[in-house]
Amino acid sequence: MPGRSGAWRRLRTPRCGGMLALIAVVALLPLALPNAYFYDVAILVALNAIVCVGLNLLIGYAGQISLGHAGFYALGAYVSAILSAQHGWPVWLAMPASMLAVGLLALVVGRPTLRLRGHYLAMATLGLGVIISIVLTNEDRITGGPDGMVVPPLELFGLVVQGERAWYWIVGAALCLTVWMALNLIDSPVGRALRALHGSEVAAETVGIASARYKLRVFVISALVAAAAGALTAHYSGFITPSKASFMHSVELVTMVVFGGMASVYGAVVGATVLTVLPQFLTALKDYEMMVFGAVLIATMIFFPRGIVPTLERLTERRR
Repeated sequence: MPGRSGAWRRLRTPRCGGMLALIAVVALLPLALPNAYFYDVAILVALNAIVCVGLNLLIGYAGQISLGHAGFYALGAYVSAILSAQHGWPVWLAMPASMLAVGLLALVVGRPTLRLRGHYLAMATLGLGVIISIVLTNEDRITGGPDGMVVPPLELFGLVVQGERAWYWIVGAALCLTVWMALNLIDSPVGRALRALHGSEVAAETVGIASARYKLRVFVISALVAAAAGALTAHYSGFITPSKASFMHSVELVTMVVFGGMASVYGAVVGATVLTVLPQFLTALKDYEMMVFGAVLIATMIFFPRGIVPTLERLTERRR
């Protein structure tokens, strides 16, 4: 009996029970997807969720706002596309190379940027995203400019990955891996330091936490995750444009994190899922689509002020 109760408690923890639930959803969801369109929406949900999980580490746990994260997402897509399309790199090598390049950029830019706080940091990250968008748009000889560029398909073990069903399993596995890594990071000493920084940076430094080092570390990690999702998006869609780096895309990513619940890995996944799927259903409303979408966001923030997942968790704990 004690062993069963201990196993049940472990299954209810986010690391074990939550991961099993996520894996089960990813494994069983194809049974409910009737055609390629629904597979495409599911892939888009997973790609957005990957970015949001990384962004939530920065915003939700470290308390550092970023309004230019779409720039890292777009750079991951473009660097991988340019290396594979224009320089003949294998896609499986171009993708990690793009992550490395974006990580180095985040490391260089993050050192001076993360010294800022509050709205000053938000303005700095916004400027970074705008610069990336302008460069991708104007360097048409390399990036194709506003018209975008064609991206080679992913090839693994001599086989070209084609079709929504094959990509679904690749992106689904990438999402599960990202969530697992994020949960491990949060439960590590680094995660505890990040939560301390979010609570009070002054108090964290008082007890010996090097705030600058930890903020830079999580900034680079979130950029790497965004670059990975961007590279996957590029080779899945086969075509990319500078709109991936737009300010509105950055705002959408932040909204997904806040909507699902900051400082909650599964909240980031839920937020990305709801705000990616909801517009697909609202298209039938035509002229009223954006009005209803805005009303849903307002209602959610009123009745779920901490985000969907943290608020539901709090209500569940109260009932217990």
